[in-house]
Amino acid sequence: MSDDGFNMSLRKYLKRVGVTSQQSIEEATRKAREAGKSGEVDARMVLTIDGEEINVVEGKITLESGE
Repeated sequence: MSDDGFNMSLRKYLKRVGVTSQQSIEEATRKAREAGKSGEVDARMVLTIDGEEINVVEGKITLESGE
């Protein structure tokens, strides 16, 4: 695969990851708020390639809108 083909494939995948991740996070945090949770929730994203864990990103997401 050429570098151009690789870069196009990677960008397409990352766009899909970003969109679906945001939708999933929004749904999960909405459900948490509806259940009466406030403050923050813990989030964890795991990247695997061919079954091998490559990277883990952990953080907190604030449930309040900040308005």
